[in-house]
Amino acid sequence: MGTPAPSIEDILGTCRVLAIVGLSPKPERPSNAVARYMIAAGYTLIPVNPGQTTILGLPCYPSLKALPPEIAESVEIVNIFRKPADIPPVVDEAIAIGAKVIWMQLGITNEPAAEKARQAGISVVQNRCISVEHQRHFI
Repeated sequence: MGTPAPSIEDILGTCRVLAIVGLSPKPERPSNAVARYMIAAGYTLIPVNPGQTTILGLPCYPSLKALPPEIAESVEIVNIFRKPADIPPVVDEAIAIGAKVIWMQLGITNEPAAEKARQAGISVVQNRCISVEHQRHFI
């Protein structure tokens, strides 16, 4: 039996560096609103979107595997705004960079990918909005 998974409150209270995969540059998109909220809440944000070079004034990377090593090793939470079928390769990259948490946004689940992450020692949150959970636990 492994150690129990940390609670959402523990995750958001201790992990401060967040890579958002699928972050949109459009202010009206949920991923953009979540990113702005998390920055305002004091988190360090790393945008990941292959179609952009900057989002919210921050350098944007095409994938987790494209992150420079010093940035990749700082990522604690990989927050995913992608459809469920796109989750497995993101999980593989998150495992490769040593992320601590995979967080699939509200409406997103992929149990086989989640189990693979858990087997690699990564905590998994599915079908929850990270900004809503932050507000619930810290506001």
